[in-house]
Amino acid sequence: MRYKIMDGNEACITVSYNFTEVAGIYPITPSSTMAEFADKWASDDKKNYFGSPVKVVEMQSEAGAAGMIHGSLQAGCLTTTYTASQGLLLMIPNMYKIAGEMLPCVINVAARSLASHSLSILGDHQDIYATRATGFALLASSSPQQVMDLTGVAHLSTIKGRIPFVNFFDGFRTSHELQKVRIIDTDKLKELIDMDSLNDFRKRSLNPDNVVTRGTCENDDIYFQNLEARNKYYEELPDVVNSYMEEVNKITGEDYKPFNYYGSKYAKRVIVAMGSVCETIKEVVDEANKDFEDVGLIEVHLYRPFSIKYLMNVLPDTVEKIAVLDRTKEAGSFGEPLYLDVASAINSVGKDIKVIGGRYGLSSKNTTPSDIYSVFEYLKDDNCKHDFTIGIVDDVTNKSLPKIPFKIKNNNVEFLIYGYGSDGMVSASKDVMKITGNNTGAYVQGYFQYDSKKSGGVTKSHLRFSKDPIRSTYYVDSPSLVMCTKEAYLKKLSMLDNLRKNGVFILNTDKDSSKVLDLFTPHDYNLLVSKEIKLYIIDANKLAKEVGLDNKISCIMETILFKLGHIIDFDFAINKIKEDLEEKFKNKSGDIVDKNIEAMSKALDYLEPVEVNGSLKEENEELEESIFEIISSGKGDSLK
Repeated sequence: MRYKIMDGNEACITVSYNFTEVAGIYPITPSSTMAEFADKWASDDKKNYFGSPVKVVEMQSEAGAAGMIHGSLQAGCLTTTYTASQGLLLMIPNMYKIAGEMLPCVINVAARSLASHSLSILGDHQDIYATRATGFALLASSSPQQVMDLTGVAHLSTIKGRIPFVNFFDGFRTSHELQKVRIIDTDKLKELIDMDSLNDFRKRSLNPDNVVTRGTCENDDIYFQNLEARNKYYEELPDVVNSYMEEVNKITGEDYKPFNYYGSKYAKRVIVAMGSVCETIKEVVDEANKDFEDVGLIEVHLYRPFSIKYLMNVLPDTVEKIAVLDRTKEAGSFGEPLYLDVASAINSVGKDIKVIGGRYGLSSKNTTPSDIYSVFEYLKDDNCKHDFTIGIVDDVTNKSLPKIPFKIKNNNVEFLIYGYGSDGMVSASKDVMKITGNNTGAYVQGYFQYDSKKSGGVTKSHLRFSKDPIRSTYYVDSPSLVMCTKEAYLKKLSMLDNLRKNGVFILNTDKDSSKVLDLFTPHDYNLLVSKEIKLYIIDANKLAKEVGLDNKISCIMETILFKLGHIIDFDFAINKIKEDLEEKFKNKSGDIVDKNIEAMSKALDYLEPVEVNGSLKEENEELEESIFEIISSGKGDSLK
């Protein structure tokens, strides 16, 4: 088996490119990387399954891309796009047409919030739910590995089943999360293409030698009948998807189904969810069942068409209560979409099971094991009520569940890196992930928390390392190492609160060791003392300017990370960074590689430990802050 460190976007395009003849694109965050890979590979003359590079066409809007896709499909070309959020919404009119004309198509989506009271670039399922009436099938993945494994299922199923697919995964949490991904054998996937169905699709294309009537205007006498005539294709599609999942299981050794059950076979309390939160729920299920809690998870993969048969196939007979978690807010509805489907399914088969629904994770709101455990605990209450929220404190309509502290026991090593947009620290963090994961048996996870302002905004890189697969799809909460590249953040952000005892804090500053402690608030200074934190400083900007790199400090800080993080052999890591520099800048003019190597060689000379001695300081009484001050200091989660 071959493994590679990659994110969900790369996992998707690695498979999707092979099935695609034409890609109509208009890049939008957080799906842009998929389109960029497709464009680059096509320029490099990379061949798809049909012996040609993908024809990539960038339009002037997502609506234009959707029209182009529709036309290409009518011409008999397997056509794909990559989008999210408002971009997906602009495709909806064409999606109705593509589904109505039963054209095999896959739209790959990094699911993202919609702009309502405000714009958000971050992830949830609002855009996905907005398309559920279009007639597209909806297939969900919960992790970069699942994206790698299930993207082929969407492409194969649309060819055989004649129903178009939205293949989706969580924006940023999955699309940008780096993981150690097992590469699927794409040659074996190619063998699974139903060539008869593909040839039938090509024969149905608009062609002057094969004249058909299509795109007519119909009246009340026949429109209804033609709409209902497609029923059998939707009824058969879950079996088509299941059959391809079984074939993928043979290739990967996994056990994918339209709905997967995880947990105790005697479970009385079960959560139903889809997307990246399922990974966190699995952690909680494992930990809770060690204490004989008897809980479980139903992980939704095929959301549309919704199959009661496959849902009931995996639901334990012992279940008494179900909580359905939706990553959306559908104002004015009795419940969110997934809840309504599950409740209707349970009712239709006459099961005496109480079903309630709740909301979580809107706009990438962090959803922790404590939030999930609170749901399982709430299900113990005979009076548990529908329409709750987790992850926030709702003091207006009082729908939030109280958070019950719950800790996952694991052996993860965790780092937290504070940088600012365009300072290179996200790239440096990714390099640390890739060098460690690609060259050792370790599993890694890198999640990058972006500010909506992007360039110039705060970035937080959440890095985990472990000997075991990592399923923690929430922020790093107990780092052993914290790095800060901008000293101004010390007055603005609480960076030391969760740092472990005897942990390491690295600060990029132009202050020397005699003055640096004055930068810390009394609260943070007391944490340095009480937690016996090892403090290091470095003036990386001065070093970068000295060697001619201006303010490009990423290689310097990456060197320090490997030196003080102790995750792999330091000399080995440095040699790998140098190799990567040669590859990264091979087409750049000048001596940029030499300058970076010089900076790395001097980095340890600039690194200085700071002795933290003395008694605890009296902490000032906190003044009341305005909402804007609270948000700008990174404490927005504290607001009710």
